[in-house]
Amino acid sequence: MAKGITTTAQGITIGLDVSDRFTEAYAIDAQGEWVESWRMPTKQEALRSGLSRYPGARVVLEVGCHSPWISRQLKEDGFEVLVANPRRVRLIAESDKKSDRFDAEQLARLGRLDPGLLSPIVHRGEQTQRDRVLLLARDGLVRARTQLINQVRGFAKSLGTRLPSSSSESFPKRVRGAVSDDLFPGLGTMLAMIEQLTAEIRSMDREIERLCRERYKETGGLRQPSGVGALTALAYVLTLEDPQRFAKSRDVGAYLGLRPRQRDSGGQRPQLRITKAGDALLRRLLVTSAQYILGPFGPDTDLRRFGLRLAERGGKSAKKRAAVAVARKLAVLLHRLWITGEEYQAVGYRAAGKRAA
Repeated sequence: MAKGITTTAQGITIGLDVSDRFTEAYAIDAQGEWVESWRMPTKQEALRSGLSRYPGARVVLEVGCHSPWISRQLKEDGFEVLVANPRRVRLIAESDKKSDRFDAEQLARLGRLDPGLLSPIVHRGEQTQRDRVLLLARDGLVRARTQLINQVRGFAKSLGTRLPSSSSESFPKRVRGAVSDDLFPGLGTMLAMIEQLTAEIRSMDREIERLCRERYKETGGLRQPSGVGALTALAYVLTLEDPQRFAKSRDVGAYLGLRPRQRDSGGQRPQLRITKAGDALLRRLLVTSAQYILGPFGPDTDLRRFGLRLAERGGKSAKKRAAVAVARKLAVLLHRLWITGEEYQAVGYRAAGKRAA
């Protein structure tokens, strides 16, 4: 550490490179001169003690497993906190001089020069994060069930047996009706595990409905469009948390990574894939809702008409692009419904909105 520790944090910027066990800190002053660097355990009291000599300093750290609770704690302690978007910190990721101290230094210097370069994000509140864990846990169980089902089908196919098609919920029943439990060793156990996972997923679905009904009543307005259920509506609310932080509803599509990449040069404007920035779970749920809207059971709506027009243009991936485009429009629509509390009209909603304005 530097001799004569600074007692004022005016103009001080501190970069934190956070790992599971230890956090490397690097402090610089307003002119970019090194003040001190040190290492401390990644624990609440250790961080509070280590940073206490720089009250109100700007602290910069990257998004990670620990960044939600660290950013909340530091804000409560009066620090200015910047949580850097890792997509924008390529100076660190692509450096051939890699160390914890170097990473902390680069975060500090980027944060001192221009915070906008870091595209800082805002972490959710603690209660929102806790409720969102329910959605992530459910998603993990669904993935585990899908993996087990695929394994059962693969094992049976390797023995010359093709299992009947069915939904995930009815898969064990259909399999037991088609083959015996001794088709291959462990089949009965795997089917029982699939049933147990289904029961747990249904229990979580009931909890999601309860949260929508009791704690997040705004999800009711978001469930007006066809294809949007409690799971998607709750994921939307918990991911965005504060709808007012978006100046325009159309900004939500880009925030969720549903905007195509842009790499225009001269007169060339190539058609690129979407950015896939933002929350992967919500993006996947919105695309699933869009696929229902465009599917055989989707009712006639403006969104469906829009998507079908895109799909009719042909091409190898026209249907996929149409689903993504509908998901993007759906994300914008849900934000509009959230901030206005309007009643959704399946056909003519945009025209009705203009007349009301």
